[in-house]
Amino acid sequence: MRTCGVEIKGSEVLLCLLSKDNDVFDIRDVRQTRFVLSNANDTEEVRKFQFDFAKLMHDYQVDTVAIKQRPHKGKFAGGAVGFKLETAIQLITDLEVNLLNSTEIKEQLKRNPMPIDFEETGLKKFQEPAFISAYIDLTIKTYHKDEE
Repeated sequence: MRTCGVEIKGSEVLLCLLSKDNDVFDIRDVRQTRFVLSNANDTEEVRKFQFDFAKLMHDYQVDTVAIKQRPHKGKFAGGAVGFKLETAIQLITDLEVNLLNSTEIKEQLKRNPMPIDFEETGLKKFQEPAFISAYIDLTIKTYHKDEE
């Protein structure tokens, strides 16, 4: 199982590629750890982002994309550009996309704590939320959401 964790911040998409085989997690090197959409009003630029993202997922044989969901309202609500990026990812054919809300992430981390401190992963600090999303998606698939 190979999952790409995604966090969307403004017009940036931050990535972390994580795989699990025989109960062993493996952090994969990826040629691009972020995408930036400079003009969300340009249709061609949004299509290029979608194509480039889909190509990256295809090249690394990613099964699933796990996106940390952002609230629609309130202080920490996501912006319009972020939702546009999220939609562009969700509309990629032949790619399973899961949205993970904060409550679900906290519950899964309580049930299945991360086996390693993030600092020891060798990833950059900005990749931490994407790493957690990928980890949670893989644990949900492995241990199922409803098990207690």
